[in-house]
Amino acid sequence: MMIDTHQHFIFPSRIHYPWLEGEASKPLQRDFTPADLQLLLEPNKVQKTILVQTRHSLEETHEFLQIAADTDYVAGVTAWADLTDPNLEATLKTLLGSENGQWLKGIRHQIQEESDPNWLLRQDVQQGLLTLEKFGLLYEFVCSKREYKACLETAKHHPKLQFILDHAGKPDIQNNDLTAWQESMQQFAALENVVAKISGLTTQTDQKDIVVFKPYVQTLIQEFGSGRCMYGSDYPICLLAGQYPQTISIIGENSNAIEQPAIFFETAARIYQI
Repeated sequence: MMIDTHQHFIFPSRIHYPWLEGEASKPLQRDFTPADLQLLLEPNKVQKTILVQTRHSLEETHEFLQIAADTDYVAGVTAWADLTDPNLEATLKTLLGSENGQWLKGIRHQIQEESDPNWLLRQDVQQGLLTLEKFGLLYEFVCSKREYKACLETAKHHPKLQFILDHAGKPDIQNNDLTAWQESMQQFAALENVVAKISGLTTQTDQKDIVVFKPYVQTLIQEFGSGRCMYGSDYPICLLAGQYPQTISIIGENSNAIEQPAIFFETAARIYQI
């Protein structure tokens, strides 16, 4: 059994994505639909996925919940909602109470797009996180080194809220900034309410040899333990740096058979309540 905990659907034919601008993103400047991903899952023995937000948009949230309801392999959605909204509780009640509300697992905000690296520490955001906790939803950190401090403080302030560190905190693999990243991972791993996704690594470097990722994968397993690590492809973004199977091989070739059941399935099933 395998769960891909991090995949997206994008529809550039009808939606503008600022992060898709430029020549480097040209391979992604087409629609990537549930039917497209379906072709990749069975050959790679992936049974279920978690669909993750791409925009700060409640419209997308509703659309992704509908896709989850209509797509056999989507087991849950990490969506977007405005954590600063004083009416967040009412919004979440509406989402969870809708006919597709069962698919909502958590919330994510693109904090790296905020000019303030301490955006998470704003009082209104912190209140929003308390509201997530009230509804039993999780929160996913999509961050880089600039936001680590705020993420760590936030996780400490909310010990009962489940946090997920997306893309292993986006390590600077290209510049081999391993030691500083390892020290930060030790701090995240010391917090029992944080788990890590081994995802999004291929796009952090132009190097293709899987051995490049070995110290990153093994650091995460060593610090968090396999029971707090899980696999994510970051499809279709991963296609900018290679093919879908490579995202699986990064773990398969840099971990052992005892660790893999937790990383590929058990952690995700527990955290996302699949």
